[in-house]
Amino acid sequence: MNIEKNYAKEFEMIEKAYEQAGGDVSSLLSKDIVSLIISGDKVLGKNTVEGIHLNVETSEGVVNYEMIIEDGVKLDKPIHLCVGFLRNQGEQYINAKYKIGNNCDIKFLSHCSFPFGKIHHKMDSEMIIGENSVVFMEDEHFHNEKDGIFLETSYYTKVGKNSVFDSRFKLTKSRAGKLKIDMFVDLDESSKALLESKVWGKKDDELEIREIVNLNGEYSSGIAKSYIFAQDSTKAEVVNEAYGNAPYSKGHIECTEISKGSNVNISTIPILRVKNDLSELTHEASVGRVNPQQLETLMAKGLDEDEATELIIKGILK
Repeated sequence: MNIEKNYAKEFEMIEKAYEQAGGDVSSLLSKDIVSLIISGDKVLGKNTVEGIHLNVETSEGVVNYEMIIEDGVKLDKPIHLCVGFLRNQGEQYINAKYKIGNNCDIKFLSHCSFPFGKIHHKMDSEMIIGENSVVFMEDEHFHNEKDGIFLETSYYTKVGKNSVFDSRFKLTKSRAGKLKIDMFVDLDESSKALLESKVWGKKDDELEIREIVNLNGEYSSGIAKSYIFAQDSTKAEVVNEAYGNAPYSKGHIECTEISKGSNVNISTIPILRVKNDLSELTHEASVGRVNPQQLETLMAKGLDEDEATELIIKGILK
């Protein structure tokens, strides 16, 4: 990948932010992988390989991109997406569309970093997956500790017949700020999906997470999992929904919320709706505090309560 000269200095800053979010900068610059680098409303660089078409345009401050993956594409290396915002305040809007063909095997690694100021980041993502394909999406965020940001994202995925979609969202290395995430997945015949979110809320963070699994195809299966740790004055609401619309479909939703602090306000709402009597839906939800036995064991080994709590939570959110 070549970075345009006008953006060289900005790319240096994005490099540091990308590493904070857990990314490998050397991968971004490789010419044998697909990659896209967005800073604010600018595209700093992009690269693609045979069988994958990447169309990008910026219009009225919105970054629009479409990735089209042809039938039969199987990548040994993941597609890297880097999104950042380096100003102290402002808004970033991204509209992403993915069209993935039949018989594909694709992995995405997305790292989003917002290290400064009060930022509103809004993203709408639509992914259409063909038949007999496997798609993995790992999305890791890093936000600033002082002001937090307003993160507003909506993900929609349609999983074709016999395909697998595995999505992991993680925001555990920094404050979340104000977070609103909606994840929707529609499953066709014999398709499978896993939606997993892990978030650590601190100070006065506000977390809203909604995960919806629509089991539309016969023998489809889906799992939605959320792991939330809330401390200080964090407010968190998690809604997990599963809809059994087809015979022999199976869905499971699971939410684990752990709190620490007298001002925490958290809730979890599971919703199961069976529209076909041959569908099977289950749920598991828990809201509580850090395991006292684990705390006592770690404190007996020399850690104070805060250190022991942090170690336990990092293990859960890893």
